[in-house]
Amino acid sequence: MALTHLNARGEAHMVDVGDKPESQREASASGVIVMQPATLALLADGGLPKGDVLATARIAGIQAAKRTHELIPLCHSLALSKVTIEFHLDSARSSVEVTATCRLTGRTGVEMEALTAVSIACLTLYDMCKAVDKSMEIGEIRLDSKTGGKSGDYQRLVTGAPIVTGECAAGEVSLGTRCDAESPCIRVKCLAELRERLGVGELSIPLASLSSSDVAGLKRALKERDPRFARLDEGRVLCAVNQVMAADATPITDEDEVAFFPPVTGG
Repeated sequence: MALTHLNARGEAHMVDVGDKPESQREASASGVIVMQPATLALLADGGLPKGDVLATARIAGIQAAKRTHELIPLCHSLALSKVTIEFHLDSARSSVEVTATCRLTGRTGVEMEALTAVSIACLTLYDMCKAVDKSMEIGEIRLDSKTGGKSGDYQRLVTGAPIVTGECAAGEVSLGTRCDAESPCIRVKCLAELRERLGVGELSIPLASLSSSDVAGLKRALKERDPRFARLDEGRVLCAVNQVMAADATPITDEDEVAFFPPVTGG
């Protein structure tokens, strides 16, 4: 794979996007700043000396997204149509998780804008809190998702992260009853708005009907059963096997639970 910011002589240059078609593009990124529990308590209570910490960090993140081209040399100046910054205070970890979402209709993506927004929002949180806590740590800055453009959609897979799809009590994970057939089968669930769009909540598919024992084979079997399942090929539809994020090549076996669902992004 070639690096688009290097020309034939290996020199850095700005990519010409003038001939690319315009499309709606969106990207979400996140980062975390870890602090002392007392600092997080002051932040939550509005007791820090510089005032409204989260409001200031939100404005800083939005401002940074709009000026990314001034900070990253080969980025284009973009007319962003949406920038949102969200904060989640995690008392168990004594941290603030920052999520940024950027959107536009244009010829190039907004991944760098989302990442820059998160970075500057985290740095602003540090600046607003450093009077009481200089030991804070910023990390885990990463792209979580992007849509649009020639390269297609991207969704970060979190290895081992549970996707709760069953009926269970608070704090528990349950897959429920697996299959309603005696022969080896796969239990399929369609979640959230995908369930409404397809008109299907859950069903069982015989394992023998799959052309291959993986998620791709299951998708083919579902589409043969009902043309509405062609929606599963849309780039924004995600998949989990037994509550763990999965891809088309992920193998499936008897009594596995496979869930399809739309992404949930910040913003």
